[in-house]
Amino acid sequence: MKHYLFILFLCCSLISIGQKKQIQPRPNNYQLAWHDMEYYLFVHFGPNTFTGKEWGEGIEPEDIFNPTELDCKQWCRIAKAAGAKGIIITAKHHDGFCLWPSKFSKHTVRESKWKNGKGDVLRELSNACKQYGLKFGVYLSPWDRNHPDYGTNKYNGVFVNMMKEIIKNYGPIWEMWWDGANGEGPNGKKQIYNWRLFENTMRSIAPQTVIFSDIGPDIRWVGNENGFAGKTNWNLLDTVGFKRGEGAPPNDTLQQGNYWGKNWIPAECDVSIRPGWFYHKEEDAKVKPPHQLFELYLKSVGRGANLLLNVPPDERGLINGNDSTALLEFKKLREDNFNTNLALKARGELHYKGIIYSTNKLTDNNTATSETIPDYKQGVFWIKLKQEEKINCIVLQEAIDKGQQISRAKISLINGSQPVENLNITTVGHKRIITFPAQLVSAIRIQIEDAKAAPFLSEVGVYLIDEKLVEQ
Repeated sequence: MKHYLFILFLCCSLISIGQKKQIQPRPNNYQLAWHDMEYYLFVHFGPNTFTGKEWGEGIEPEDIFNPTELDCKQWCRIAKAAGAKGIIITAKHHDGFCLWPSKFSKHTVRESKWKNGKGDVLRELSNACKQYGLKFGVYLSPWDRNHPDYGTNKYNGVFVNMMKEIIKNYGPIWEMWWDGANGEGPNGKKQIYNWRLFENTMRSIAPQTVIFSDIGPDIRWVGNENGFAGKTNWNLLDTVGFKRGEGAPPNDTLQQGNYWGKNWIPAECDVSIRPGWFYHKEEDAKVKPPHQLFELYLKSVGRGANLLLNVPPDERGLINGNDSTALLEFKKLREDNFNTNLALKARGELHYKGIIYSTNKLTDNNTATSETIPDYKQGVFWIKLKQEEKINCIVLQEAIDKGQQISRAKISLINGSQPVENLNITTVGHKRIITFPAQLVSAIRIQIEDAKAAPFLSEVGVYLIDEKLVEQ
């Protein structure tokens, strides 16, 4: 009897160990909501807008900041019309100038002549975001080239107090953006940032705020400022041994993530609509055209990341007409090309161990439903169109609330009974957009060739987009 009990105990232990090995990171509810944002605007604004610099030195006189026609509602109207879901503003860049009248600095809008020192950009923007139904985020650089306490332990307290001030007076803050840059302050010293203190503070005063930096804890930098994620893009990242800034993981790791990463830290792609991050009049004719913005969308959102597109206001405090025109035409491209999903009228099937199961979960336009194959090596997903269609784009979405599992898949385009093309991809994640030269297709076969666990697909989209927008 004891022998059988031992065997039973051993089997249970092995099952328990196996289950523990399969436990993988999953996003929390705030991260899931962040994934669904997909695309939002960055706003670089401050003294650099008026000096023509990209990195201010911290010695610029406060009076140089004087946006005489500032209209944050205009920013929000344009963002809303462009389909962006939020705005993140540079509340304090490296020059240390605060766009709010902080009690913890003497280099703020309060000391400027703008509105006779009574102005508050954060107040105006946070109110405008609420009015237009946009999320409000804040970029707060820990590097401060103006503050006299920078380079001393006292400054860590200053930075904490600034975060508390912003959360209390302008919240809710949806995303807090930490830049890892660390240079010298006015006393010639560099600061030793107390990142643990910063993180613990944010967790205690604003647990719903997702935090961005090179290594999260919630969102990671994608490793470039070109606006694209890796073709393989895991939402997972190992952070042990790495730091923000100079000690960050290699750029290719940030682009791709880690296959067995211990933390759910997805990638955000930051890129500017202009060559520079701050407004420069000489760049008015260098705004990225709509087709280039569409390409960035395919290589960021279409690779499972989010797109943070910088649109800097000018000296008046307004978004330039060239930028707004490009944004609105970019939205029109997205709407025109993703308006007709041919899969919504298709028949979804799951072929598993020789049995065909009908399913509408892949084509119901509802990401809350999903379909899985318990043993992916013995099954395939099918999308059977009502009739032969010309297509050149397929969109896959993984049910990431259950984790990210798919590491390799083959998509076969079928016409009649014969495959006309096979497309090979790696990760899927929140959204994977695959484009290819247009083909006449009657069915699509999705074979998961490798996965870390049972894969869950939530949606499959099938489109014919403008062939000029597809890389041949």
